Amino acid sequence: QVRLVESGGGLVQAGDSLRVSCGASGHTFKFYTMGWFRQAPGKEREFVAAITWSGGRTFYGDSVKDRFSISRDSAKNAVYLQMNSLKSQDTAIYYCARNLRGSVRVPNMYYYWGQGTQDTVSS
Repeated sequence: QVRLVESGGGLVQAGDSLRVSCGASGHTFKFYTMGWFRQAPGKEREFVAAITWSGGRTFYGDSVKDRFSISRDSAKNAVYLQMNSLKSQDTAIYYCARNLRGSVRVPNMYYYWGQGTQDTVSS
């Protein structure tokens, strides 16, 4: 059974940093682009970041560019999202997912999803 499990979320203050992790089991994801999305209450799921299978290319949403950094450890079947200079607007549930095909910024192009981890930034 394929599973993606996010961890590392929590409650922090504005300006703090946080790193969330995504571990995969049941399948190796090292040949796939992996992405992070987030969803705040009452809002649509938003693209945050993505990384190609080799780690050679990364992509970021406009609202997190220059503050967040995505990385992966293929040997551990894991993907990470380092979040710096956090703002209250970053409060959301963060999901990792495996890209199936097509645009890395579109949620429908992803097939496997984790259950998410809640990140709350207090101002």
